[in-house]
Amino acid sequence: MTCYCYIVECVDGTYYTGWTTDPERRVKQHNKGIGAKYTSMRRPVKLVYLEIQSNRTEAMKRELAIKKMRRIQKSKLVEGYVANR
Repeated sequence: MTCYCYIVECVDGTYYTGWTTDPERRVKQHNKGIGAKYTSMRRPVKLVYLEIQSNRTEAMKRELAIKKMRRIQKSKLVEGYVANR
């Protein structure tokens, strides 16, 4: 099953990283306030980075790796993704 690792940018400019099987549905959940506790207080959010992963395990590993990054490193991922879209 294809999974995705993603980053959304919250209204306050912070990033939230997660994984999902359906990015569009997940962003809608975040914007309804049912996605994650962190994003529920920082709506609306917008999808700024998306990475395809081959399975759930790989998506979860990548999510953890991104969460360990400093903000500047996450910003570079986002900038590269937006530039190549």
